[in-house]
Formats: sequence, structure tokens, C-alpha cells
Amino acid sequence: MRAHRLRAETFPVRWGYSLTSPGEKREIRPSLSHRAWAEISLDHLRHNAEELQRLLPSGCRLMAVVKANAYGHGVVGIARHLNRSGIHCFAVAEIGEGILLREQGIQGEILILGYTDPERAADLSRYHLTQTMVSWEYGQALEARGIDLEVHVKIDTGMNRLGVPHQDTESILRCYDFVNLRVTGIFSHLSMSDGLGPEETEFTRRQIAHFDGVVAQIKKTGIDPGLVHLQSSYGMLNYPELRYDRARPGIALYGLLSQEGDAVRCQAELRPVLALKATVTQVKEVQAGQPVGYGRRFVQEHDIRIATVSIGYADGVPRILSDGGGQVLIRGQRATIIGSICMDQLTVDVTGIDGVMLGDTVTLIGQDGDEQITAGEIAARCRTVTNEIVSRIGSRVQRIYVQ
Repeated sequence: MRAHRLRAETFPVRWGYSLTSPGEKREIRPSLSHRAWAEISLDHLRHNAEELQRLLPSGCRLMAVVKANAYGHGVVGIARHLNRSGIHCFAVAEIGEGILLREQGIQGEILILGYTDPERAADLSRYHLTQTMVSWEYGQALEARGIDLEVHVKIDTGMNRLGVPHQDTESILRCYDFVNLRVTGIFSHLSMSDGLGPEETEFTRRQIAHFDGVVAQIKKTGIDPGLVHLQSSYGMLNYPELRYDRARPGIALYGLLSQEGDAVRCQAELRPVLALKATVTQVKEVQAGQPVGYGRRFVQEHDIRIATVSIGYADGVPRILSDGGGQVLIRGQRATIIGSICMDQLTVDVTGIDGVMLGDTVTLIGQDGDEQITAGEIAARCRTVTNEIVSRIGSRVQRIYVQ
């Protein structure tokens, strides 16, 4: 196996980061004691950021979305590398994610996209976090804390989740009147920008028009709206002509689309950043008629050879793959998951694969030889999106950063 250079970081153990020494070279597969690991390609991450930046008009910069542990890729490692690559604007879901980034030395603006209890206003100030103002009433509650804060105003343009309704011009303008709250940005979210059909396109265009109308109304009164941003990944890929100050790539930054094969208007060469791997911990023969796993749900009619693998649903492997034809790669070949996926382990049929032994690497997401299993393939089997597949990868899975 070719040796890779590992990024030497001293991140919190709770996130499972590699603690290799500077300049050390070794095989990417950890020892058996590591159970399961995710290989994170920093070269691919940097490439994706450059590709997405290339789509944007002059003056528009990336706001990297690193919520949910950077979609399962390891938030500190991802944000730190993006910082080193010149990105100084991030978005997270909640205050704890923002505090972690600050404690690990991440520089630049960190926008909290979700709700933060006003009682934590002091933490917002202490860690220099920018809070989303989800309504004028919420702004009142923050103002009442008497603490200077920076905020972005969220506009609801039709998704009906968070935000001030775009029709409520009076409340939107009043968001700029608070004494302790300095509005440094305004944004909304496109809920159907991943679709190119007539209905999806019409709805998205309507959202864009609503948002542009709000921004224009604010400017008309002589108020500076601050940084303006609207597009997330699909907004960038399907509406690259939009001219705002920031764009918020999430899943695309990690080299994926929410569903494999999604049609987009603007092509970008995106490279998957994550590969998920584990280890064979035992190989055994199982005679015909003998069950495998909980509940005797799998019984084979002929003798088979099985391998136990050190990863399970507590690590993020969807349990539904037990019944959905889920597969892994071992020695460059596909092996089918059999029996119920357990919390910490799973079993696969390796009858047709020669030489499988203790310590072999098992690839759940990624490439082994000429074979590849993508996060999109797994998402399709589970009838979900790749966002869920990668973001649910657990904290026990060690993240190893590869150049």
C-alpha cells in the first residue's frame, strides 16, 4: 500500500483525530486498535473549494458550511485546513460548534445558522460569534441582554422554517434599529434549488425575487444591509449568475451531491473528500443451515466463509443495509453484508474472495482497486441523501488527514 503524508494535528481526542508526529510517513491504515477510520483528503478539499470559488462572480467569497462535524469529516481539521487555504468565513448550526472552532484557533467570521438561547449572549460575545436573527422578536430578546453582538438577519422567502417573513418590511427594517445588535449581514435559503424542473425553477426564482426585493428595500432607505448571501451548494451549481457577497457551500465542498446523478446547470469537477474504512477482526467458516447474527435473520443454504468487520451502526453504518443489499470492498472485490448490522460490528460473505484474513482493510465508502462504493450509492440503497450518510459517521471513527 502506498504511503501517504499525514497531517500532524493535536485535536481533541473526542473527535478522533490522528496524533501522528510531524513529517512521519506510514501506511494510511491504522493498527487494529483503531477499529474504524475515515481518510480525509485535504487535497480534494482544497480542490473543491477552488472549483466552487471559480463558479462565483468577482467579489463573492465562500462561507464554508462546517456544521454537523463538517458533514462528518471532522470540523476542526476541515476548518483549520480551509483557514490555511485562505477561507475565513464559516457557518455552523449551533453555538457549541462555534465555540469549539474558536477554542481550536479558527480565525474569521463564524455564523451560527440556527437559534441560540438569548441567555447565552455573553458566550456569543466572548467567542466573537455572529448570531442569526431569526425574527424581530428574537432580536428584542437578544437586545435585552445589553451585550454588543453581531448578527445576520434571516429572511423567510418561502421555506417557512426560520426567518422574518419577506412580506414584513416593517419588522425587517426594525431589525436594523437595535442599539446592541450590529447587523453585519442578511440572508435566506433556497429550498428547491436542487431541482431543475419547471415547478422547482419557478419556485426558486420566486424566492430569489423576494430576497432581492427585501435587499433593495433596505438599501432604498439608506441602510447598509451588510453581507448578502443566498446560495448553498445547489444554488451555486444551478444559479451561478447570482451576484451576492457570500455563498454557502455545504455538501459540494466535500465533493458530493445530495443524490448521485443529480443534474446541475453548471459543471464542477468535485472530488469526494472522505473514505470510510474498518478492519477484518475474524474470518470463519459457517456451515449450511447455521444462522449469522441477531435474531437468526440470515441462514444460508450452503457452506460459506464470513468475515467480521469492526464497525457498526453506532459508527454511522445504516442498519437498513442489512436488508438492502449493502456491500463493502475487501481486497478489491465486493462483499455483501449478511445478518443484522450490530452496534459495533457487522459481518460479510467473503466466500468468493481469496485470502481474506485478520487485519485486512474493509472499505465502506471509497475505492479499492478498480471497485468503488460511493456515499451516493449507500444513500440510494437507504432512500436518503448523501448529507445524512456522511454526517452520521460517529465520533468513534478516527479522522486521518491525508495530503
